Amino acid sequence: MLNSNQIVNALKKNIAQAVVGKDDVVELLLTALLCEGHVLIEDVPGVGKTTLCSALARSLSCSFKRIQFTPDITPSDITGYTAPNLSGEMTYRPGAIMSQIVLADEINRTSPKTQSALLEVMEERQVTVDGTTYALSRPFMVLATQNPVDFVGTYPLPEAQMDRFFMRISLGYPSVQDEMEILGRYCGEVSPMQNLHAVCTAEDVLAMQQQVKTIYVSPEVRAYVAYICAATRNSPYLTLGASTRAAIALVHAAQGSALLCGRDYVIPEDVQHVAPSVLCHRFVLAADARMRGYTAGQVLTELLAGVRVPVKLK
Repeated sequence: MLNSNQIVNALKKNIAQAVVGKDDVVELLLTALLCEGHVLIEDVPGVGKTTLCSALARSLSCSFKRIQFTPDITPSDITGYTAPNLSGEMTYRPGAIMSQIVLADEINRTSPKTQSALLEVMEERQVTVDGTTYALSRPFMVLATQNPVDFVGTYPLPEAQMDRFFMRISLGYPSVQDEMEILGRYCGEVSPMQNLHAVCTAEDVLAMQQQVKTIYVSPEVRAYVAYICAATRNSPYLTLGASTRAAIALVHAAQGSALLCGRDYVIPEDVQHVAPSVLCHRFVLAADARMRGYTAGQVLTELLAGVRVPVKLK
């Protein structure tokens, strides 16, 4: 039986066949998977957002569905609905969300009413239709994509929805060398996606998710996280800082990062590594910060520099 390090390495190697030069992004995505978190992938069109999600799904022996969000998508398309069967009895017809890995493509192109249908699903891992609750299969993960520069026909995600995402990540444009490698792979007769196969079972994922929870977090590191989150709430550059849900997510992400590094305890560097992906999308910049051209990442960098890093770890 493979251990967690072997499974993680197999996942990285498999995904790398389709996603070139984005090892840091893949690690963050796997961290979110091990922490039972949902991920928002925000970037310009054509840099591989959907490819990354599909590569992860193909690497897992889990059910996978892709939802192309458009303005005419309704909440019942997501959660499902009840309808009479041939005998006249009302039966539940599952929606597209009833899968283990769900790709919500261009999530900001659907209405706020439909977006809100995801809130219970992402938080509770269940859907409620006509008063009856249906649990989702585990593991369960929502991978959502959105384009940050196209505002025509889009509906910005509300803060409550953003707070449900464990992480927000971006791929960015590839380097010239990586793009040359991509051109070589994707201009052949066979697409790299066709060569991907499952290297990890659902049971493997569940076992690693349980293992993440056993990673030791010292009181000093927990205090470090608390002081970071408190600093975001007191910053004059932010009108909305990190919530308590964000603080919990930051600790969990640090545990996942430690596991990926082969450690059974968290160090401050784990917190610093995952903090931008876990926290920045939850911030709302103050008007003065926007006028000065600040970004959420710049504000976080300044705040991290002002919080004392603990030395004692265990």
